[in-house]
Amino acid sequence: MIYEALGSAVLGLILAWAGAHRLGHRLPARPLVYSTGVAGALFGDFVTRTALGPGTALLSLLGAAVISVASLSLLLRPAGGLRRRSAPA
Repeated sequence: MIYEALGSAVLGLILAWAGAHRLGHRLPARPLVYSTGVAGALFGDFVTRTALGPGTALLSLLGAAVISVASLSLLLRPAGGLRRRSAPA
């Protein structure tokens, strides 16, 4: 169980690094990205392990990856920046 949690944290860190490397211009500060990736992976592992039970390490890692990517996607900013248009008077 400890190795599964450690593996999930490392997986979340790798996914956060890949996202920060590829989409660095659209993400906030890197420490926030890394901590969100790790926390999302640990939460995903917890939810998957709770739902499926023990003995499903590969499925738990898959659930950790899915939740980690989903939580990282919530940090993305729009590509074109914010365009504010004034309402017609």
